[in-house]
Amino acid sequence: MDVGFIGLGLMGRPMALNLLKAGHTVQVWSRRRESMQPLVDAGAGDCASAAELARRAPVTISMVADAPDVEEVVLGPSGVADGAGAGHLHIDMSTIAPAAAQSIAARLAQRGITALDAPVSGGEGGAIGGTLTIMVGGEAAACARARPLFEAMGQSITRVGEAGAGQVAKACNQILTGVGVAAVAEALNFARKSGVDGGKVREALLGGFAASRILENHGQRMLERNFRPGFKAWMHHKDMRIVLDEAQRLGLALPSTAAAAQMYAAMVGGGLGEEDSVAMLKLLERMSGGAGE
Repeated sequence: MDVGFIGLGLMGRPMALNLLKAGHTVQVWSRRRESMQPLVDAGAGDCASAAELARRAPVTISMVADAPDVEEVVLGPSGVADGAGAGHLHIDMSTIAPAAAQSIAARLAQRGITALDAPVSGGEGGAIGGTLTIMVGGEAAACARARPLFEAMGQSITRVGEAGAGQVAKACNQILTGVGVAAVAEALNFARKSGVDGGKVREALLGGFAASRILENHGQRMLERNFRPGFKAWMHHKDMRIVLDEAQRLGLALPSTAAAAQMYAAMVGGGLGEEDSVAMLKLLERMSGGAGE
């Protein structure tokens, strides 16, 4: 397929590379020109704007930070909508609010463009390995059209429902992972302060009902003190804000999520925003009288 890709950061770059590896013809554009070069070197086409990208490819993908960024590259001046032709499909794989995804889809529909919201889970490792979990909102026919692209980037692909439903699923994912990372960090810090080997505690817990992929993967990273970003703490903070804003709109109580969100805010405020979210352990160590470095 001919596809255009916008947003070549920590996640977007390996996702676009996997599309190339799968044999798709890929055009790229980024607001930071230097981030395009590795993709161009790998065989992608170099575009001067998102509009040019849409003129070259009938399907475009965006992977940017938040809803204002999506609106800028898709609906702003020289955005995707300015270059898209009849039957164009735009897939936003960013994590944004469900209401924002629905609004963007509606405005694109007015211009004859079909939209999917397809946020992902799996972090940088999943993006590199092509094993992302992809949660899709939008028309079933559009999801079927996009499936060959999704299969090049992910392992689990689920159409959740209509426009915005993919973002609802991603919000649920962030509730579980956000609270889960905080819980694992608290447990391992508790073990450390008790003078017990955290590795042995993790081993024991993995054999019972407390077992989880977060304990298995992120717990090991905490023990190794591997805080190199695969999913930066500021991103988790942003996602938790999206969840809480949506909860307020719906009149929902999310007390555990709210508590975890405060922890991510403290990470960002404490200079840990650029580290992986597993650096939550460092924050708890600092709060518990340790060095946390």
